[in-house]
Amino acid sequence: MSDTQPRKIAYQGEPGAFSHQASKRWFGDFTPTPYPTFEAAFAAVTAGECQLGMIPVENSVAGRVSDVHHLLPNSGLKIIGERFLPIEMMLMGVPETTLDNIKVAASHAMALLQCRIALRDMGITAEVFHDTAGAARALSQTRELDRGVIAPEPAAELYGLKILKRNMEDARHNTTRFLILTTDDSVVEPEPDVDCMTSFIFRVRNIPAALYKALGGFATNGVNMTKLESYIENGVFASTVFYCDVEGRPSDPGLKRALEELIFFAVDVEVLGTYPLDPFRLSDGQK
Repeated sequence: MSDTQPRKIAYQGEPGAFSHQASKRWFGDFTPTPYPTFEAAFAAVTAGECQLGMIPVENSVAGRVSDVHHLLPNSGLKIIGERFLPIEMMLMGVPETTLDNIKVAASHAMALLQCRIALRDMGITAEVFHDTAGAARALSQTRELDRGVIAPEPAAELYGLKILKRNMEDARHNTTRFLILTTDDSVVEPEPDVDCMTSFIFRVRNIPAALYKALGGFATNGVNMTKLESYIENGVFASTVFYCDVEGRPSDPGLKRALEELIFFAVDVEVLGTYPLDPFRLSDGQK
């Protein structure tokens, strides 16, 4: 890429979405570039169309973001950072309507899950749309008085909508964790004095107590495991994959020994990235 060409960061969704907001907040010198699906955003980074990807992986209220765990392994991309974005959901409608008119609210499935109780208490029916900002754009075109959308505040200004109710999220600690991705050959090792997180996946061997034995090395070597999640791959229940986040670097003595023990009881161990811990983990927001 020429030095005169703008650097791009890929995200899933439309302008005004939370991923767009996260991209602008932390990578203001990159051009946020929207893609309709996670798969398309991954492909754009893999192909070199974009230098980075800003991908949501989990939310403190709604849980895991679907698709990402399936796309990341074998994608040729590596995690080089994490960011935590506090999420504030806005119920918005066209300027001509009022809150009492709203019967249906459209948004991304993850956003609707984060506002489930509020929508229920208000008697508003949730309707799944492919994207938060996309729902706002669609409403700006249809101009329906009895329909609203759940979206980030910037989407209201961007699509000419009116905010009818702020802070629709069911929990005030509502936070989404994003992963920053790049191609394998663009990874820069974190500085030696920086505290790191390492993410990896594995499958356990088909032997009794394999998972217990596979994880034992992390306990005996004093490695702090912050996340362990299983998911089914290719619809085969016998093919469970585990996604794991641990503090440290693979070169650290404790984590190195733990990974060596893991290999005795697991197969297809793949390190997805070693990257700096986000300061949010140590802030009051995580306590």
